[in-house]
Amino acid sequence: MNDLKVTIIQSDLFWEDKQKNLDALSQKISSIAEATDLIVLPEMFTTGFSMHPEKFAEPLTGTTVNWMKAKAKEKNCVVTGSFICEEGGKHLNRLVWMNPDGTYSTYDKRHLFRMGDEDNHYGHGQKKIIVELKGWKICPLICYDLRFPVWARNKSVVRSGELVDKKGISPLEYDLLIYVANWPERRAHPWKSLLIARAIENQSYVVGVNRIGNDGNDIYHSGDSVVLNAKGESISKTKSKEAFIETITLSYSELMEFRKMFPVMLDADDFEITL
Repeated sequence: MNDLKVTIIQSDLFWEDKQKNLDALSQKISSIAEATDLIVLPEMFTTGFSMHPEKFAEPLTGTTVNWMKAKAKEKNCVVTGSFICEEGGKHLNRLVWMNPDGTYSTYDKRHLFRMGDEDNHYGHGQKKIIVELKGWKICPLICYDLRFPVWARNKSVVRSGELVDKKGISPLEYDLLIYVANWPERRAHPWKSLLIARAIENQSYVVGVNRIGNDGNDIYHSGDSVVLNAKGESISKTKSKEAFIETITLSYSELMEFRKMFPVMLDADDFEITL
C-alpha cells in the first residue's frame, strides 16, 4: 500500500467574508510546492463559525464547491473542509470531500455545538462516511464530533477475505480519522487531549485542523493543528497561534505493523449506534 501525503492548512479566517477567505486560501494552496494527496482546511473555512446561515448558505452547485473543484484539479489532490450549505430548505455544516476529477462525497456534522447555539441554526447529520484515497480508508468528521468517541469508533471489517497477519486479524473500518474545526483556545486542552485519545483508541492516524485568530464574537482560536500516529504521538511540526502549511507523509506499513504487534481491536466491544 502506498504512503499518503497530507497537507494541513492552519489559517486565520475573515469573519463572514466568503470571497476574502477563498482568495486567501487560494494563495495558500497555490504556494504548496510539493506534491500532496490531500489538503485539509478548517471548519466553515469561508465564514468562520457563523450562526447566520440564512445570509451565507449556498447549494452544492454554488461558489464554494466550484472553488473546491478548481483547487483539487489545480493540485491534482483531494481538498476537504466544511462550509455552510443549504439543501432541501435546511442549513447544514457540511464537509465536502472533493476529488481532483470533480466528483465528491459529503458529510454533515452530526453533533451540533449547543453552547454556541449551533443546534438552533443547523440540521443534524445522520450518517458518517468512509472515503477511500490511494487504498486508505478515511473518516472525516467536524469539530464538536471529537467529544463523542462512539461516533468515531473504529471497527473490524473484512475486505474480500484479506487478512492483516497470520492470526487472521481483519482490517479496521478506517486508517485515518480527520477533524476540521473552529475550536477556541480556552478549550485547547480538551482539543489536544481528545485527538490523542481518538488516535490511541482507534489505532488510527488522526489529523486535526483548526483555525487561528479571533472570530466575530471575539473568541480566540490558537490552532494547535496536529497529525498523530496510531500511538497518539505527534508527527507534525505546526506551531500554535501561527499561520502554517505543512505536508506530512503517513506510512501505511508502519500503521499495519503496529496493529499486528498490538491487536487491541480484537478485544473491542461490539455495539450499534441508534439515531
